[in-house]
Amino acid sequence: MKKKVWSATPAFYVLCAAMLVMACISWQSSRLVFAVELSVAAVSFIIIFVATAQFKAYVSTSVKAAERVLTAQDREALAAFTMPVALVGEAGDVVWANDVFLERVTPDRELRGENVQRLIYPNSIEQIIASMGTDVTVGERQYSVFGARVGEKETLLYFVDDTYYKAINREYTDSRPVVGLIFFDNREELARDSSSSEDSRIASEVESAIFNWAQEMGGFSKRLSGGRYLLLTDERHVRAAMENRFGILDTVRKIQTADHRSATVSMGIARGASNLQQAEEWARKALDMALGRGGDQVALHQKDDSYEFFGGLSKGVEKRDKVRTRVIAATLCDHIHQSSHVVIMGHQFSDLDCVGSAIGMWAAATRALHAPAHVVVNRENSLAKALFQHMEEAGENDIFISPQQALEEIDSKTLLIVVDTHNPDVVESQELLSAVSRVVVIDHHRMMVKHIENALVFYHEPYASSASELVAELLQYIGENALTRADAEALLAGIMLDTKNFVMKTGVRTFEAAAFLRRRGADTVEVKRLFSDSIDTYKAKYKIVSAAQIQDGCAITHVDHEFPNVRLSAAQAADELLSIQGVRASFVVYPASGFVNISARSMGDMNVQLVMEKLGGGGHMTMAGAQFSGLSVEEVREKLVAVIASGVGQPNSQS
Repeated sequence: MKKKVWSATPAFYVLCAAMLVMACISWQSSRLVFAVELSVAAVSFIIIFVATAQFKAYVSTSVKAAERVLTAQDREALAAFTMPVALVGEAGDVVWANDVFLERVTPDRELRGENVQRLIYPNSIEQIIASMGTDVTVGERQYSVFGARVGEKETLLYFVDDTYYKAINREYTDSRPVVGLIFFDNREELARDSSSSEDSRIASEVESAIFNWAQEMGGFSKRLSGGRYLLLTDERHVRAAMENRFGILDTVRKIQTADHRSATVSMGIARGASNLQQAEEWARKALDMALGRGGDQVALHQKDDSYEFFGGLSKGVEKRDKVRTRVIAATLCDHIHQSSHVVIMGHQFSDLDCVGSAIGMWAAATRALHAPAHVVVNRENSLAKALFQHMEEAGENDIFISPQQALEEIDSKTLLIVVDTHNPDVVESQELLSAVSRVVVIDHHRMMVKHIENALVFYHEPYASSASELVAELLQYIGENALTRADAEALLAGIMLDTKNFVMKTGVRTFEAAAFLRRRGADTVEVKRLFSDSIDTYKAKYKIVSAAQIQDGCAITHVDHEFPNVRLSAAQAADELLSIQGVRASFVVYPASGFVNISARSMGDMNVQLVMEKLGGGGHMTMAGAQFSGLSVEEVREKLVAVIASGVGQPNSQS
């Protein structure tokens, strides 16, 4: 029973009396109505009487419990406390409270007899006892609540009013300075094909948009050199911008040239730094991360060294200037000349792009630079078995070695070249990566938070279609005559795989790389044969496709059990699902090698990298994946559906 029941009892008795009077009036008109009304009045009276008796018993029990647990001296001492104190029973019912509690915590109602849970929700009494103070808000006041067991089942709760101090702490947190660096991503690309007047207009509008946004953020922005801007604001305005998904990205994107090319900016923001020097350092790292992921996005560096991303739905801007490629090629040659041995490896479950780019680097090292080199690959788990056979038929039999063989051959001067990945968790051999101190990375996937650090050369270009494209460009500066026909076909196969036969993420430099490989003898018919499927793989692919369901513009399907070439079939099914009208992205969930995997694809309208990152995976905008252990296919599918439903990867969504 609750106190409110007791306070309402007189009203219930009045109603019963009124019903009795009405029954008496009805005696003359209808004996049936009289009987019904009299019965209802009698039953109501009995219920109220019993309820009142139960409440009196409850009060008596509560008083006895309070007297049993707290002596008269205890109650006198607690009553004199300047802080609110309440004694609650096993179920949370308030059995005693001092006057301060009744005056400050519940001035508008008598809480004795009610459950304290309405004050401390969503916390429980057990949680309060276990903690060193639990934040509780009652009305406009904020308390730190402490609990202690008294007796066998009762708990004494102390309410410490720290509204003032929490307001100060909140203001301190909200006013913490935040440093940001903003970069005009594609200024050079837009200026190259624009008139001087139009270039000035675009630059002026972008700068004005940044300055106005900085003012809205309660801070200011200052132009630096090289298309960069410094932003100073505070924590409360950054949180507001996060809730707004950093609308500045959309504002800048609406600024267009005469041929409808949009301007884009990237931003690195540091939160929670201990000083301004550290904040500036974090902001630079965050900006590098945003640019490494393709630009047109915001990267927030958090106090715990994690990142949060916003935007990232635009395709990476292709760099037409090959100066960086030439510099990287020269630096790479120097490192290879200084090495006793070169080993090249890609990612686990290597595909045509991974193996093809590795073969290209092997050719550069062995034929152009005359350095001993091998490609490290686990042939059993590779998805490029047709390419191995193709290279053997061409007479190149000593290219590939296993990770175990590589570990036996390395020394302090060994150079490790990692291609088609920068994630240390997915390389072909993590043991080999740890054993070699001299590492070069060549990759095109959008930057992940966790990446290979301290590399001698980190050649990362997210605009590129494939690692094979990057290697083909490097070879033109290292030694184009190093490529045989078979080598060129391996590289072309890698480009064709990641571009879906020159449909996805294909730029001018992609065709230039393909033209170079064609000049080196690559036969497109032979390359096409590398993509041939067995009849079993073909059937499995379309069985997976036929089980797909469409949700929010995404085709989602799964494989119940593992079978030979399940990875290949799943990847091909994901590609095939994109051809369905109205499908912006496809996801295939399948088991393989003791794990449950997701293969994700998109046409560019949806960033599947962001979706996979939410699930612990990665990749790039149009092709990504994730891997799970200890979960079933159905459980992984449910996780995937939940992330898609949240809007991740969609326009105007948080990463």
